[in-house]
Amino acid sequence: MASFQNMAAFVAVAEQGSFSQAGRELRVSTAVVSARIAKLEADIGVRLLNRTTRQVSLTEEARGYYQDCKDILQQVEQAEAALSSRQNNPSGSLKIAVPVVFGRRYVAPLLPGFVGRYPDIDIRLHLADSFVDILKEGMDVAIRIASLRDSTLMARKLADSPRVICAAPSYLDRFGTPQVPADLLQHQCLLLRFPGSVQFQWRFQENGNRITLPVQGRLDSNNGDVIRDWALAGHGICMKSRWEVARELASGELVELLPETPPLPVGVYALYSPAATLPPRIRLFIDYLVEAFKPGIG
Repeated sequence: MASFQNMAAFVAVAEQGSFSQAGRELRVSTAVVSARIAKLEADIGVRLLNRTTRQVSLTEEARGYYQDCKDILQQVEQAEAALSSRQNNPSGSLKIAVPVVFGRRYVAPLLPGFVGRYPDIDIRLHLADSFVDILKEGMDVAIRIASLRDSTLMARKLADSPRVICAAPSYLDRFGTPQVPADLLQHQCLLLRFPGSVQFQWRFQENGNRITLPVQGRLDSNNGDVIRDWALAGHGICMKSRWEVARELASGELVELLPETPPLPVGVYALYSPAATLPPRIRLFIDYLVEAFKPGIG
């Protein structure tokens, strides 16, 4: 009978596309992964992987077996999570996807305290400004700073994130200062753009009405730090969460625009799979974040 460890090695190789990447995912050596795959193939009497010097791929027979193994491992994980919950001893790996700047500034500093409280939980932090499909990429929790649209995922709000329109004095000296939100349509706006992004449509509250402006600009990036750096260099106007540019606003390197009609705030959310039984490590981590962000983001 195939062991769960060997099944896990097979699933990791199938998803990562290499023995070495699977080893890093499982935190074992490439040799251990190779040995587990060989044992699995011997146990079931079927070759599961096509191996070349360049890549590893599933054999035709292995495709259905891969999904079966994944389903079995998920059931085992849920059973262990339920047992762990009853024993009040949460364990396992917790995979978290977070935007780069927010992750470095606000989430990463919290993680040592969490693992100190729950020493049997391992953290794997994935920092990326691009959209992360947590179901497809095997993440447990994703932190998103956005106005959420309908989703099959569960979401829990952690905090509000007020936003600000700002630019460098050098840009304003050359091109003037917008007086009302509609004036932004005549300016170079710096756009944060990635799959699913709506940041190039800036939303405001003006005279009790919500308005949406299809702003434009010659520069866009999928990285928030780049947008800020372009603004500091005088290349355009940006919309940022206030916490991202608080230091630059205080120093005068950036000037807040339209303070009477600021952009609509967004929320900071923890997203997770709508599993029937939420593993304790995920539930406890989200509770931990909610508590940590009670004072707000500043």
